[in-house]
Amino acid sequence: MIKILHSADLHLGARFHSLPPEEARARRQEQLAQLDQLVELCREEGCQMVLLPGDLLDRPQGCREEALALAKALEAMAVPVFIAPGNHDHLCPGSPYLERAWPGNVHIFTRQALESVTLPELSCRVWGAGFQSMDCPGLLEGFRATGQEPLQLMVLHGDPTNPGSPCCPVTRAQAAASGLAYLALGHIHTQGQMEAGSTLCAWPGCPMGRGFDETGVKGVYICQISPQGAQATFRPLGGGRYEDLTLPAGPDPLASILAQLPPDTGRDVYRLTLTGESEPVDLDRLQNALSGRFFHLQLRDRTVPPRDLWEGAGEDSLEGRYFQILQQAAQNATGPEAEALCLAARISRRILEGQEVTLP
Repeated sequence: MIKILHSADLHLGARFHSLPPEEARARRQEQLAQLDQLVELCREEGCQMVLLPGDLLDRPQGCREEALALAKALEAMAVPVFIAPGNHDHLCPGSPYLERAWPGNVHIFTRQALESVTLPELSCRVWGAGFQSMDCPGLLEGFRATGQEPLQLMVLHGDPTNPGSPCCPVTRAQAAASGLAYLALGHIHTQGQMEAGSTLCAWPGCPMGRGFDETGVKGVYICQISPQGAQATFRPLGGGRYEDLTLPAGPDPLASILAQLPPDTGRDVYRLTLTGESEPVDLDRLQNALSGRFFHLQLRDRTVPPRDLWEGAGEDSLEGRYFQILQQAAQNATGPEAEALCLAARISRRILEGQEVTLP
């Protein structure tokens, strides 16, 4: 059995366009600090290999500071490291993968065709390929692992979610016919796994979100692979998160927000969208009251002005008669019964207007 650290889509040097310049710079420094976490995790877990299927750098050229930090971290891991460049860090003139010397324990797949490296000490063979541009055709069609090694692995920047993807699509049937024990994929920024015959395909997602399309906990996989099969366990990393919440403003928007927040959001980027019927929301006041709780906060007001609950009651229509009956019942009721009748009227309004209804 061998133990592997599988990470992908670091996007070192990302510009973080949604953040102000100072906060974007701080986020890039946090990306570099995350490399130390990967080194420490590799040591703590006793990993014998590291598989990195692409988009480690955010751009194919430049990112020199990030490439240097990456090389130092990979050298510190002191185990074999395999890189399969992806669409964002594809191989081209000026690529750090081609223009700088990498540590001796690092192998970069530089051809857009599958090739392999054998590791006799681990009884395994590692296959891989590298993008030469932003697009790459599927590389697994007709592939079958060769060699006598009992463990056959592959590192590849590929898309298992879309057979028509321009970024090296990978299908379940191709993976099942590959003869691989483990197929380490990158490109998809959410974690996932797919069993295909005796092959386990896995993609850990990005270790740090860069926008509100990459929300939630991020991390890497620790994999245990033997001739009997492979298992990939997700390990969260401690970086700041992106979160996107939509919630009703209610009579007190600040209280509504605080009731929905976890206790520690100081490293996180949040977008909070207020909805429902409400008096005008003072976003500046809310921003001032909440800004210290987040790395960065975006507030959006999508509320609508309160409307007369009994508007149209008594009109000569089925709807008018319905609301008249509810209104009269609510006026004659007290306490919880009156509140329930008013709630029924509000829900009825939303249904009639084709709006989504969430029961309290």
